[in-house]
Amino acid sequence: MLFAFRFMSASTSSNASRAATRLAATTRHFSSSSSDRMAIQNITLFGGGLMGAGIVQVAAHNGFKVVLCDVNEKAIENGRNIISKSIARVAKKLHPEDTSAQNALVSSVFENITTTTDPVEAVKDADLVVEAIVENLKIKQDLFGMLDKEAKEDCLFATNTSSLSVREIAETCSDARRKSPQMKLVEVIKAPETSDETIQALLEVCKRMKKTAVNCKDTPGFIVNRLLVPYMHEAIKMLERGDASAEDIDTAMKLGAGYPMGPLELADFVGLDTTNHIVTGWREKIEQGVEKDLSKDLVAESKILTKLVNEGKLGRKAGEGFFKY
Repeated sequence: MLFAFRFMSASTSSNASRAATRLAATTRHFSSSSSDRMAIQNITLFGGGLMGAGIVQVAAHNGFKVVLCDVNEKAIENGRNIISKSIARVAKKLHPEDTSAQNALVSSVFENITTTTDPVEAVKDADLVVEAIVENLKIKQDLFGMLDKEAKEDCLFATNTSSLSVREIAETCSDARRKSPQMKLVEVIKAPETSDETIQALLEVCKRMKKTAVNCKDTPGFIVNRLLVPYMHEAIKMLERGDASAEDIDTAMKLGAGYPMGPLELADFVGLDTTNHIVTGWREKIEQGVEKDLSKDLVAESKILTKLVNEGKLGRKAGEGFFKY
């Protein structure tokens, strides 16, 4: 659903010196032949929710050493539980009749995962840092701004944002660069300042994770969400107008268009708070005159969406959204 592995690179005048140093290190890293490059082996992931846990699982399953960092032990434990349930399903599918092989696979994945609530400790050996935290520009900027002072100069930064501008997220750091177990796709977003060498490094990570990468410019929503979010939002507005029930809207799209799930169930799966964040952010950019390629009507405020979010009915993760779970 909202899986974009965005690689970003940006700098501001206030940190131009560090940007030059970090960029020079990256350039040196890629100036030699492929066999001489420093392989990305240590990955740090911030945010142990459904998305972050999925990235940790995929990376650890494919041999990367991964550090999962979150705000407290409860959040860490939640992430570990998500990974445990998911990798157990994978193990059972791969070895349906062999319990020992299932247990061995689960153990091998967790051997590659360590956890911490200390962000400085989390990034000290990282070759790649990925954030999968709340969809809020300032919070993401603050995190990367802090990590920029602590991570190795040749460490690459990536964001898992659903729709925020890669370039804006990177404004607080000197140089930065974006990825779920079920999703085979990775959207690689190239900001104007991102070097081709940096993109290539992350494409190699995607390949090792057995993901298919597609490229897109740093445009609102990129490919998937630029098409998907208006589709979900229009379904919400149909429900709001009373054109059809939630059940009939979803049934129509599943049977009539061959979609695996309807737009309202999908919105519940993504999270109604996340969906609302995206359309609100797009609407604000339109009102500010920053974004001219989006229609204001396309992201007009939905009273029913706002109401559900305010009531804490955020979708599948909360047990209720447009449907009950």
